[in-house]
Amino acid sequence: MIGLWIHLLDRLGHPPAWTARAVRWWNRRLCRVLGLTLEVSGRVAPGALVVANHVSWLDVPVLGAQGEMGFLSKSEVRRWPLIGWLARLAGTHFIVRGAHQTEQVMQGIADDLRGGRAVVIFPEGTTSDGQGLRRFHPRLFALAQIPGTRVQPVAIRYQHADHPAPERAAAYTDDDNLVLSLLRIVRHPALRVRIECLAPLAPAPSARRHELAEQTRTAIARSLDLQPEAA
Repeated sequence: MIGLWIHLLDRLGHPPAWTARAVRWWNRRLCRVLGLTLEVSGRVAPGALVVANHVSWLDVPVLGAQGEMGFLSKSEVRRWPLIGWLARLAGTHFIVRGAHQTEQVMQGIADDLRGGRAVVIFPEGTTSDGQGLRRFHPRLFALAQIPGTRVQPVAIRYQHADHPAPERAAAYTDDDNLVLSLLRIVRHPALRVRIECLAPLAPAPSARRHELAEQTRTAIARSLDLQPEAA
């Protein structure tokens, strides 16, 4: 009933002020329904530019369950059942590849950061299978050069129960689609998600984008005990 009410108000262009809290509740509930056990170390800092590794579409509800925050996501996610709706209500910034929207989207994210709202970016640009880290694209780190912005690396690892190896069932790669991914996750109960919120960085005004990209990438790789793929 709550979801229907939020949906109707959103369609009318008047989302309630408590939408962000409701979305967080939905994300937590979705994680429980899917049988995910979340283990969180640290917390997301308010107004931080959160830099996370990207394994699955699950990354969004898993992180969204931790607090009220926005995301930068590819436009295709907007059309996904439930996930796209939740992402839109949460204030996700969608970017269409090749549509020359980067400047406009970056301005929206900058406004969120200045307003004290954390925003998550996945600088790998696509998902991995959790076995390593792809190159972090420096372009997105232009946001980190906004005066006063803190950059917080966050490491996400999916495991089966207490087995230390990354669980590939959670990965969303190659020719996957949402239905196949959901079926695979449901067939693999006892998925454990470890989220480590590392110490925020305060970049110097002279910090270069590629340096910030490598700094956060190295911190996440160290947390996950992974070897980054060659940049």
